[in-house]
Amino acid sequence: MSKINAAITGIQGYVPEYILTNDELATMVVTSDEWITTRTGIKERHILKGEGLGTSDMAVEAVKGLLKKTNTSPDEVDLVICATVTPDMVYPATANIISDKVGIKNAFSFDINAACSGFIYALVTASKYVESGGYKKVIVVGGDKMSSVVDYTDRTTCIIFGDAAGAVMLEPSEEGYGIQDSILKVDGSGRVHLHQKAGGSVRPASIETVTNREHFVYQEGQAVFKFAVTKMADVSVEIMEKNNLKSEDIAWLVPHQANLRIIEATARRMGLEKDKVMINIQKYGNTTNGTIPMCLYEWEDQLKKGDNIILSAFGGGFTWGSIYLKWAYDGKR
Repeated sequence: MSKINAAITGIQGYVPEYILTNDELATMVVTSDEWITTRTGIKERHILKGEGLGTSDMAVEAVKGLLKKTNTSPDEVDLVICATVTPDMVYPATANIISDKVGIKNAFSFDINAACSGFIYALVTASKYVESGGYKKVIVVGGDKMSSVVDYTDRTTCIIFGDAAGAVMLEPSEEGYGIQDSILKVDGSGRVHLHQKAGGSVRPASIETVTNREHFVYQEGQAVFKFAVTKMADVSVEIMEKNNLKSEDIAWLVPHQANLRIIEATARRMGLEKDKVMINIQKYGNTTNGTIPMCLYEWEDQLKKGDNIILSAFGGGFTWGSIYLKWAYDGKR
């Protein structure tokens, strides 16, 4: 029997209509377009507006588009995994809510939270179900409404994040396409540098936590940057070496869009020119779990069957990792 790989057979992304520019941010906090662009590479980000809208609403649009693109009925889906740090509710899982809103009835679903590395953690997790031979159509969603946990009086964090969602279809391949290898890492001591102070079981929501603005992203920028710039590059090179890949063998690097300088440092370590690196941080900012699927969605036209692709991410926790995959189809369907 041939080895079963989990191959991406479709990709769809979604961003909200409203665009928050650097110039508009400069009216809210002490900052400027030049200051933000120089330090992050970000020019604008999309924000989900509207009462009662959450991460699932963006994810639903991505999943609906994915089902249509891949000519898949909701009834055919076996599993839905959603990577998010901004679930609609503490429980039930946002994946459950997405399944209900889309009409997926014959699947089970759950969420994964690994901060900005969540999408690649979810992709590896989903691949194991496909590789088992028991699951034929698995949807992996990466999405976050980061505007719901960003303090727009804190210029060190509010400039970074945006809202988006993306979804991929994973199906079995016996032709050698799909996920070839992965490396996932964690260092829990890094949590002190990047976390949300309140809202969990250690410090539940109270008048005090709300007054102290503890339900927003807390980040020690320099500490996170130093760790991320090293670890994201290290793990990307490690997976190349593990699989005997040289820079000329790589068609694309798909990096988490946290900071342009981190992306550029990773590409340099891998020996890749800029034209082999997917970069859209200038348009969307850091959409956390949405960054990698949004890149794949935007570059889908340029992807060719058999392309060697490296996905790489770093997130709070600290979490980081990389995936080596062979692309399974040519361009958009």
